[in-house]
Amino acid sequence: MSLTPSEIAANLAAVRAKIAAAVARRGPGPEPVLIGVAKKQPAAAVIAACQAGLTDVGENYAQEAVAKAAEVEAVVRPRWHFIGPLQSNKARAVVGLGALLHTVDRPSLVAELAKEVRKHGAARPFEVLVEVNVGGEAQKAGVAPEGLPALLDLFVDRPELRCVGLMTIPPEGDPEQTRPHFARLRELLRRESAIVRPNVALVHLSMGMSGDFEAAIEEGATMVRVGTAIFGARTAA
Repeated sequence: MSLTPSEIAANLAAVRAKIAAAVARRGPGPEPVLIGVAKKQPAAAVIAACQAGLTDVGENYAQEAVAKAAEVEAVVRPRWHFIGPLQSNKARAVVGLGALLHTVDRPSLVAELAKEVRKHGAARPFEVLVEVNVGGEAQKAGVAPEGLPALLDLFVDRPELRCVGLMTIPPEGDPEQTRPHFARLRELLRRESAIVRPNVALVHLSMGMSGDFEAAIEEGATMVRVGTAIFGARTAA
């Protein structure tokens, strides 16, 4: 059962308080962007969260994202993020939505996105993050850390795209178990951002979810992806 608007607003306030506390522990720097993950949540829940102050919304499935955006944007206009694995044949939907794509992980997707951006006739480059499989889990998407430089090099000749950061989903565990993976992604960003590449400006670290976003912030996250802590349990698929 979906939460009421007042329950969503209270959850959102609680998450923001935890973010503020984590920022205080981390030290000076900007507050990370809070992305409300709305996978399998109804449009009404997204609208309630946005009316309570949420500005960024994440979706995992292209078809669901497009359908939900049409309903949500009749009332509010959040910034959309696509945070799930993306099949190349769904690139058109995500480009059309104008979402920040967090999950670029292979050369074929880079090529398909560039093609769709050209078709779409966008006035500016389409922004993406590269997903890195820092835990080396075979069942998870993401480029291996050792393959990251070569994937970033592909953006040099793709003016339709702009890579603005890195994303990861670490192996499951408590916050102290996931913390080293967040630190690894931060180090990868530090290393690769020192290399000058056209169409690459690595400033964002998208890491941390409902169970570990505080640790992610302490390790340098600039974007955290929080679903159940805001919206409650997802509805059945």
